[in-house]
Amino acid sequence: MPKVELKQKKLSVDESDPKLPDAVIPENEDSLSDIVSDNKVDDVEANDDQNRGGWGLKIEFLLSCIAFAVGLGNVWRFPYLCYKNGGGAFLVPYVIMLICLGLPIFFLEFAFGQFASLGPISIWSISPLFKGVGYAMTIVSWYISLYYNVIIATALFYLFASFNSRLPWSTCDNWWNNGSTCYIIGTNSNIPINETTSPAVEYYNNYVLQKSSGFDDFGTPVWHMTLCLLLAWIIVVLSLIKGVQSLGKISYFTATFPYVMLTILLVRAATLEGAIDGVIYYLNPDFSRLSDPTVWTDAATQIIFSLSCCNGGLIAMSSYNKFKNNCYRDAVLVATVNVFTSLFAGFVVFSTLGFMAKAKNVPVDQVVESGPGLVFMVYPEALNQMPVSVLWSILFFLMLVSLGLGSELPYVETVLSSFQDEFRRYNFLKTWKSQFLFRVVLCSFNFLITIPMVCNGGVYLVNLMDNVMSGYPVLIIALMELLIISYVYGR
Repeated sequence: MPKVELKQKKLSVDESDPKLPDAVIPENEDSLSDIVSDNKVDDVEANDDQNRGGWGLKIEFLLSCIAFAVGLGNVWRFPYLCYKNGGGAFLVPYVIMLICLGLPIFFLEFAFGQFASLGPISIWSISPLFKGVGYAMTIVSWYISLYYNVIIATALFYLFASFNSRLPWSTCDNWWNNGSTCYIIGTNSNIPINETTSPAVEYYNNYVLQKSSGFDDFGTPVWHMTLCLLLAWIIVVLSLIKGVQSLGKISYFTATFPYVMLTILLVRAATLEGAIDGVIYYLNPDFSRLSDPTVWTDAATQIIFSLSCCNGGLIAMSSYNKFKNNCYRDAVLVATVNVFTSLFAGFVVFSTLGFMAKAKNVPVDQVVESGPGLVFMVYPEALNQMPVSVLWSILFFLMLVSLGLGSELPYVETVLSSFQDEFRRYNFLKTWKSQFLFRVVLCSFNFLITIPMVCNGGVYLVNLMDNVMSGYPVLIIALMELLIISYVYGR
């Protein structure tokens, strides 16, 4: 926290003067020494704040926040929610929730972290009784970082698999295919269309995940996914080797490359037959859905989750800002970019889904997927139909990796910053070597406990964790945060 320097003034005092108030005369020598020692403590804490580090450049903070907010959810969750909740009509509750809920909390957390220059746990010394809110935020970030890195590991595997003369999910003559149901779009088949499975779906379920029948058949770790998961955690450790300073440098790529790729993919998808049908399906408004309370709940949870509020990440990153930084401008800018990206990604996704529906000769709603199913089953199948499919596949999965890392790195840094600020009070983790060792230990521990998520039944665990965290936990934390800062702090 920024410290106020107290300058001591030397007083020339005649202690024999009877008019002099007793309060001015030191009662003993310890009084002045106490004042001096207090100032020394302030100096030490000020030096601690300086040693805590900061952003190299202002643009690095903005890019890191954009990469943090604009994640995989913008690509696979928002377009599906828009389709499910009335198409273009969903934008009404979404924008209302942005203005009334998302942006105020976003700005509050920016200002909160910047003012205190502390992580999401230590900052709750403003009201120690509610320090549990800080722990809840940190646990949420840690929780999300676990399954998020499993998704990144899957994207890495698909990226490596794309470096072939032909995509491995483009044929039905592999051991993981079911010859009686596997069907490639554009070929002749006697199988009813509703009984077929695409090679992309079989590749994902039978080879990549080697998916089991359920939780009761959890199985053992899939070796190639375990190696990709290990690589993902190594990338995280190396990317955060110097904390926010290295995070800021990496954000130049993670915050900009996805936009380049989304633009290229949109131009390509727009030229495909059936793309306009998908866009119409995406935006066609059904205002009758606005009377459904679940639509408004979905809008609220999505805007908070999309902006990455209430998980401590915004507090942690803004705590490295200068005290007088214009955080209001930053909040409006990042929130606006986030909403624009969600809408933009929807055009890319539904243009491709429209093309898929046209190729299969089925309605668009029969090819719509949400979550990992969209990017690891539906989109790879669409890539099969494009000319130079190998190139498009490499670029698409490289974009997914960059999107995932853009969010994963701040999540992990939030956990690290939270504990570093707490341990520093006890003179731990004050040197770069100790901080780096702590990062290695934490990420190694995270790798070990995420191994079950790459077992045969691990996908069920990942889906469960994602469904839980995209619901009410962040809303409860948001409510507690607002009530405490508004009505408890300062009283």
